Amino acid sequence: MPSQLFARKPLSLLYEEMKGENRLRRILGPVTLTSLGVGAIIGTGIFVLTGVAAHDKTGPALMLSFVVAGIACIFAALCYAEFASMVPVAGSAYTYAYATLGELFAWIIGWDLVLEYAVGSATVAHGWSHYFQDFIGIFGFEIPHVFSNAPFDFDPTSGLLSSTGTVFDLPAIIITAIVTVVLVKGIQESARFNTTMVIVKLAVVFLVIGVGVFYIDPNNWKPFAPFGLTGVSFFGNTLFGQTGPAGEPLGMLAGAATIFFAYIGFDSISTHAEEAKRP
Repeated sequence: MPSQLFARKPLSLLYEEMKGENRLRRILGPVTLTSLGVGAIIGTGIFVLTGVAAHDKTGPALMLSFVVAGIACIFAALCYAEFASMVPVAGSAYTYAYATLGELFAWIIGWDLVLEYAVGSATVAHGWSHYFQDFIGIFGFEIPHVFSNAPFDFDPTSGLLSSTGTVFDLPAIIITAIVTVVLVKGIQESARFNTTMVIVKLAVVFLVIGVGVFYIDPNNWKPFAPFGLTGVSFFGNTLFGQTGPAGEPLGMLAGAATIFFAYIGFDSISTHAEEAKRP
């Protein structure tokens, strides 16, 4: 039994499983792959969590949080790139763990990936929903309150979940369904749609930078790090730095952990290794 838990799947078997009529088509090139990665990066992680992290955890030190998270992701991305070229099949970290560490670790990491993408997708859909509702509010439209939010929300002052008085977040469900339909149509159609959206998002980012650069006021950076430059937590216990009302860590490093969500593009790319023309 122990030997079975740590049994590894050899590369020869992984390559063999790719053969046949049911294998994924290798149609993605460097532009579409890059767009898939950038599309995962430029989203809720930048448009939503930036403000949340700056307000609740870091203050102006958020700029250092992005640097720290980016440096960590450089090494993670290089590791993913190495694995994706050695094992150019679908599955991302699940497949890599199966080939190197064994079945038990692959099972654990597989469920971690399910949790990662489920929570990530829910967060993105929820963030999009609030932006959408703010946008249609400009024109006098309003989603009924019972369909405007998730039924429960986290209260940072108490550290508990509280009722919002709603049934479900209708816009979030609708956008999730639309994206699902696009994905089901096929990877080529999905990649084209994603590339179009990435161009739009890049235009928005460059517009914000181009306009915002004329309104930079260094006085807004004082104090630079109101919560400190640390913020390390271990199993819910803050080891270094200040703590918030619910016991959560505060500081520059805590902000880096929060906006790390914005950098999972490299994992998204590696999941498409089997669909890349030249992994």
